[in-house]
Amino acid sequence: MSLTGTGEPPDGQPPPALFPVPEPAPPARGRPGRPAAGGGRRRRGRSGSAGSTATADRSEATAGAGPLDPTDLSDPPDASGPAAAEGDRGGRDDARRQLVFFGAEAADPSVADLAGLLAGPGEVSVMGGTARLSVVVDAAWRVHVLVAELALRGLPASWEATEDERHAVRTSYTRALKPLAAAWLRGPVKRPPAGFHLNGRRLRLWLAAAGMAEPAGFLLRLGAADADCQAAIGAALAAAGLAGDPLAPDAGGPAYRITGRRRLARLAELVGDRPPAAPSTAWPARP
Repeated sequence: MSLTGTGEPPDGQPPPALFPVPEPAPPARGRPGRPAAGGGRRRRGRSGSAGSTATADRSEATAGAGPLDPTDLSDPPDASGPAAAEGDRGGRDDARRQLVFFGAEAADPSVADLAGLLAGPGEVSVMGGTARLSVVVDAAWRVHVLVAELALRGLPASWEATEDERHAVRTSYTRALKPLAAAWLRGPVKRPPAGFHLNGRRLRLWLAAAGMAEPAGFLLRLGAADADCQAAIGAALAAAGLAGDPLAPDAGGPAYRITGRRRLARLAELVGDRPPAAPSTAWPARP
């Protein structure tokens, strides 16, 4: 039975029983704010323009702060002096918001994001002037997430059960995927293109297809035949601030294991909030 790109079977039939009922989406995170002086009323400066005092307050609070290096995993420097207690919290919040700039929620979804699936176990094939992307996953919740993510990018998808009790998710052949195929295929062989990089949206798709929580961290799996892609993908992970330990095929790979408190916190910020269909134990929690 095929599932349409909107996540619903044709003719209004309910999803197959093998699919779990998605958990409710977690409540949106609010950003901590500071109440304005005077009972929340906006003050005016001498010129009479609203917000001039607030601007001055922000400038004073951020004085001396340099730009955030997205690859810097070190802790924020310790503050000292009378404003240490207040400045430390503000600095950490500012750093976290800048970090999310590179995350999955920082831009609209695009077809280019599907490079994240190809970094993992995804495959792309060509027919004439069109191409199709497919990926085999090991859990029903992954089908829910990937079909929805593909639909956000204008790519209807279907799925079917495989003989080894997994699930194959695939798009139709479409011209929209031909540039992705041209970048990744060397003849029939998949290889990361020169300058390949990972961002939050690509990592989110990779994790949805082949990420696995472990006691010590998170495992990001590649395709079974992708050992030759491992070095380039590892370099892209390191450039994103997620340097991981490579696992060879005889050690449960090819895959990368992400460990360490700061790297796991960075992974959680980059991939964004857990999809409703994903189990809570299968997605990195934001600190």
